[in-house]
Amino acid sequence: MKNLTFILLTVLGLSSCSEYNSVVKSDDYGRKFDLANEIYDKGSRPKFDKHGNPKVNGDGDVIVKSNTLLRSITLYEQVYERMPKSSEGELSYFRIGKAYYLAGDYYMGGYYLGVFPKRFPFSPKAEEAMFLSAMCSVHNSPTFSLDQNETEIAIANLQGFLSNFPNSVLVDSCNHIIDRLYLKLETKDYESVYLYNKTGNYNAAVTSALTFMEDHPMSKYEEDVYFILVDNSILLAKNSIDSKKKERIENAIERYRNFAVRYPESNDLKSLNFRIGNLEEELKVIELSSNN
Repeated sequence: MKNLTFILLTVLGLSSCSEYNSVVKSDDYGRKFDLANEIYDKGSRPKFDKHGNPKVNGDGDVIVKSNTLLRSITLYEQVYERMPKSSEGELSYFRIGKAYYLAGDYYMGGYYLGVFPKRFPFSPKAEEAMFLSAMCSVHNSPTFSLDQNETEIAIANLQGFLSNFPNSVLVDSCNHIIDRLYLKLETKDYESVYLYNKTGNYNAAVTSALTFMEDHPMSKYEEDVYFILVDNSILLAKNSIDSKKKERIENAIERYRNFAVRYPESNDLKSLNFRIGNLEEELKVIELSSNN
């Protein structure tokens, strides 16, 4: 029975492939469109686990039959090339992009879905296409430790979607995703500040900390970064050449005072206070010698 079942499945598979190849080579564009829809619908159905629940990947996306989906693209491309201005051509172009998206090819999906609203600006699917195009960018955004150009593109695309569809039911979802992407940029910048601090590059640590606080004024890393700024300002002042020492001591003292006002409960205040006291004494000596 097992052998018979295997043989029947093999025959059905070969028959299906034979029909597909025949339709691909034919001039019957109605049949091409119908078969493309059949294959697309079959491929876009989720895979299920043994408990009957849809399988999802690490990003929470439902796992579909990718190879089946991709077979529909060839037929949709033929239909679109033949009838680009028709309703069939419109749906074909949309489903080419969505098939790539569902199959996990986010670069190709992003291209087709991004172009769709420009080619079919009055289509009822323009909103979904623009959202999915932005989501392709989100999927292409790498972990925070890597270059974040794709993350910035994803944020821009989501903001573009919100500008075009401000009343969409997807507004809250977009804002949530944008917040998550900004946190990734924030974490990337924080790691840079932390690395300069860890390697003893006082000047770079100070500069990067100032830039961080300007770019991320409400950051969850704010207190840590501010401490790094004060700590490295003190170290930079102590290790400065004479011509820059006075200015850098004054900067360190000012930053310490601002830190103390912002974070009066900080556990770091006691150690900072002692070190700033030493700098204040050094500043008095410098000012005394300059007056003489």
